[in-house]
Amino acid sequence: MTDLTVLVVGSGGREHALALAIAADPGVAAVHVAPGNPGTWHAWPSHAVDPTDGDAVAALATEIGADLVVVGPEAPLVAGVADAVRAAGIACFGPTAQAAQLEGSKQFAKDVMAAAGVPTAASRFCRTPGEVAAALDALGAPYVVKQDGLAAGKGVVVTNDRDEALAHAAACGDVVVEEYLDGPEVSLFVITDGTVALPLQPAQDFKRVGDDDAGPNTGGMGAYTPLPWAPEGLVAAVMDRVVTPTLEEMTRRGTPFAGLLYVGLALTSRGMRVVEYNARFGDPETQAILPLLETPLGQVLYAAATGTLADVGPLSWRDESAVIVVAAAENYPGTPRAGGSITGPRLYETADNVHIVHAGTALDGDTLVAAGGRVLGVVATGPTLTDARDDAYAALAELDFPTGFWRTDIAAKAAAGLIPPVTSL
Repeated sequence: MTDLTVLVVGSGGREHALALAIAADPGVAAVHVAPGNPGTWHAWPSHAVDPTDGDAVAALATEIGADLVVVGPEAPLVAGVADAVRAAGIACFGPTAQAAQLEGSKQFAKDVMAAAGVPTAASRFCRTPGEVAAALDALGAPYVVKQDGLAAGKGVVVTNDRDEALAHAAACGDVVVEEYLDGPEVSLFVITDGTVALPLQPAQDFKRVGDDDAGPNTGGMGAYTPLPWAPEGLVAAVMDRVVTPTLEEMTRRGTPFAGLLYVGLALTSRGMRVVEYNARFGDPETQAILPLLETPLGQVLYAAATGTLADVGPLSWRDESAVIVVAAAENYPGTPRAGGSITGPRLYETADNVHIVHAGTALDGDTLVAAGGRVLGVVATGPTLTDARDDAYAALAELDFPTGFWRTDIAAKAAAGLIPPVTSL
């Protein structure tokens, strides 16, 4: 279908990146964003709506004549927004509330992996402090404790401190305690209509807040793609051993998964293991991946939403590299300092190989200010990873953001060839 009107639901950097890529599709006539942020307000019609209110989103989609709704964040998916939109007769890219439990519950995802024979970390589901203590002792350090429900990327603690692990579990309620997985991590996104699945290009993100992976986990401080150290056949192996059996198991359960399946992997010394599933585009990897996609994104998402992905064929990619570096507000991932002003060039420009995506920003009069933890993402593409990285950091240096900070080592080891090639899958 051409002349699509597309509504992107959400307000973060991922949604800004999705809107940019969808708007570049020649088959898309109009893009709307709800509720959006100052970056999207500058470019497209935006609408004040609660993104977790399915009826309100469906009503808005009907009002603007949307042909396709793309639900960006996880909370609206788990809340059933995609179900409400489809009930209104409008195509929606995003899984049902039941299928979104692949992200909404770590234990549900573990059950699916076990039934599908997917390689993953050994784990125990715990409801009480005693169960947590026993699981920590059984699985050993480093201790990995994950909040069972949604936690905006901050519900995981990896630590050698048993007391810290116990305290995190006590704060979370129901948790999954896992064995620690060594080796580099990889993110692979897969667009699916429930039957056909098309992989995107693998990426790697940086979860820890500080350089050299120091400090607590965050929602992600940066990402890059492609991965020069990744083994040949990685994507095919993930599709064969993880994605296909997972989709088949979801269909067998009567809850077919259609939308974006995010597979988080660890390439360990004992082979590939799944760390987690997400039910939507990952943030910040999406911001690095989509600028390299040559296949028109709007058409692909519409095909996935209408069960016609078989007509699309393999996705095409630019032979370049991309890096995103996230600028966060002071004290993130704790309580971030809000209100810090942000000035500088490129804040609303997308003309060359460098652009900025808005995440936690707001307007105080005409002044752009920080209004969240992860505030901006600077995205750069280039012939090599080094080129992309240099351009991203050069653009960051042009910003005047006194209350902001960022990691200085995003993609540094990969660009320098310091990540040993992985040979075992």
